[in-house]
Amino acid sequence: MVKEIERAGLPVVHMCTVVPISLTVGANRIVPTVAIPHPLGNPNLEPDEEKKLRRNLVEKALNALTTEVDGQTVFED
Repeated sequence: MVKEIERAGLPVVHMCTVVPISLTVGANRIVPTVAIPHPLGNPNLEPDEEKKLRRNLVEKALNALTTEVDGQTVFED
């Protein structure tokens, strides 16, 4: 699905917990997330810390979305 949306001219960010799967399916912009049961958060953190974690992941995805890439790119810290 990601490749088809990109082919239509819309940039896509694939946020995932298992990067090798994203690489296998051909996603171009990949942002690693936290864990399979909680990809965009960590319920063990205090609420303000979890909010910081989530904001960081969303900002990283927005940065990836606006970055021109040539092939598969993993946006890590």
